[in-house]
Amino acid sequence: MGYDLSLISMFGIVALSGVVVNDSLVLVEFANSRGKEGLSVQESVWLAGMRRFRPIMLTSVTTFVGLAPMIFETSRQARFLIPMAISLGFGLIFATVIALVLVPCLYVIHGDFESGLRKLKNLVFG
Repeated sequence: MGYDLSLISMFGIVALSGVVVNDSLVLVEFANSRGKEGLSVQESVWLAGMRRFRPIMLTSVTTFVGLAPMIFETSRQARFLIPMAISLGFGLIFATVIALVLVPCLYVIHGDFESGLRKLKNLVFG
């Protein structure tokens, strides 16, 4: 959008990291609780994605819609905060996709890796 990276936009990135961590924790915590109930890793991730999709999307969309007036503001007084709103708003859109796609994939990969280590341990140590 024509703005350089500045200290204020870095503050937006820091705020973005909090939202991303929250979205990921919501998803992983739900998957962990379903895993403790006896579901497989794939089933628990699938269920977590289905049940937590709406809260994650609502959080992201409402935050972006709330930031949109500042992002598209043209007044001279708002020039100071626009870089923060841009980095937070558009970073949030990207991070939501990451939280809904990459986090479940990494969770399944982690589960497969743990399962493989358990099998190897049983094979080696009997």
